[in-house]
Amino acid sequence: MKPIHSLFAMLALMLAPTLALAMGAEPLDLTGAGVGIFALVVFALAYLLVMAEEFTHLRKSKPVIIAAGLIWAAIAWTYHAQPDPTLPEHAFRHNLLEYAELMLFLLVAMTYINSMEERRVFDALRAWLIRAGLGFRALFWVTGTLAFFISPVADNLTTALLMCAVVLAVGGDNARFVTLACINIVVGANAGGAFSPFGDITTLMVWQKGMVEFWGFFALFIPSVVNFVVPALLMHFAVPNERPTASGEAVAIARGGRRIIALFLITIATAVSFHNFLHMPPVLGMLTGLGYLQLFGFYLKKTCKRAHETDAQGEEEDRIGDVAAFDVFRPIARAEWDTLLFFYGVVACVGGLGFLGYLNLASQVMYTEWGATNANIAIGLLSAIVDNIPVMFAVLTMNPDMSTGQWLLVTLTAGVGGSLLSIGSAAGVALMGQARGKYTFFGHLKWTPAIAAGYVASIYAHIWINGL
Repeated sequence: MKPIHSLFAMLALMLAPTLALAMGAEPLDLTGAGVGIFALVVFALAYLLVMAEEFTHLRKSKPVIIAAGLIWAAIAWTYHAQPDPTLPEHAFRHNLLEYAELMLFLLVAMTYINSMEERRVFDALRAWLIRAGLGFRALFWVTGTLAFFISPVADNLTTALLMCAVVLAVGGDNARFVTLACINIVVGANAGGAFSPFGDITTLMVWQKGMVEFWGFFALFIPSVVNFVVPALLMHFAVPNERPTASGEAVAIARGGRRIIALFLITIATAVSFHNFLHMPPVLGMLTGLGYLQLFGFYLKKTCKRAHETDAQGEEEDRIGDVAAFDVFRPIARAEWDTLLFFYGVVACVGGLGFLGYLNLASQVMYTEWGATNANIAIGLLSAIVDNIPVMFAVLTMNPDMSTGQWLLVTLTAGVGGSLLSIGSAAGVALMGQARGKYTFFGHLKWTPAIAAGYVASIYAHIWINGL
């Protein structure tokens, strides 16, 4: 019987923090205390380093991970003298669980995107666009529109990099075209990600929290289109009316590429079904979908030799290209680990500030004194300066009492607000590096009024169509 007694003792120890919270223990308001001020200063310094990443070349995950450790260590030290010193432990575990669900969800999505990239799906699309022989104005609209429609499935960073590669390959010597096309791609990718639960980390967070149902996000489609089209129309006539020489060779999708696209769509359907019909976390469906990819990778490996022979005879078009065995762990290793670890640091830091009482204070000012609509519009403007991930996580942690229309509004503004400045989104920062010297902060800033017109118009479109 001893092992059973030991098991119950272990369970009691694990559940102690939860039971303490259930009995009514509440965190202290430490916003005016030394530990609160220390936490604010640490987070501010860490985020300054994040914003300076382009100049310091220090990966953004490093300062926020250290800041998270310092903030929670200071909180735990402070609570040693309190009646219930286990409260910080329980709060941190809660934040860690939230992060784990989102991290695993994103890891599966990134693995599929990297698998498609390895199978040369995106290379084939890029080669087709380069060979099309489009004029600069047509290419401006095609790349922006593709960014808008690809980003709801792929992340906006991958989408923007793909479209920017096309722009640089076709019009790399024309700095004016590259600048305008890159701005259009950033706006299109951010707007496209706003109406899909998979389009951005912020929409994913809102969906997984249950604030908006899966199909509810598609109510933002028209406002997102407005956000993209308004600045594109204003920039259209500034795009050079020239036609570059078409170039480039055809690129074949490697063996299994089309089937991986189909498996990704099936994985998304699985995640949605687990959430809507079984009332389970979407991450369970996504991890099940990773199993689909692993089994398919096993099939590709086992049939690799036969594929070589078939490809040599030219009998199966789907097996054209690189027929090397597919290893699912290569795409997993190539996931954006800096982004995933940055996300951990943000969740832990913001969770710590919320535990200290700062988010309750911010919620009181913004959502009670300003009103939900003004607060949600301000959230979008803030996301042009500060990454939208901590901003949205803070809103979800505040959990203001809002209607679905207001939750959709903050989802829209947090998603598209980052387009106002080139540093406001991962897509903008990445393109400044990819098109260095042609797409710059000040080049983007020149067209911020046009982007702001789209921002305002999309808000009015949402209020008119969906209400608040």
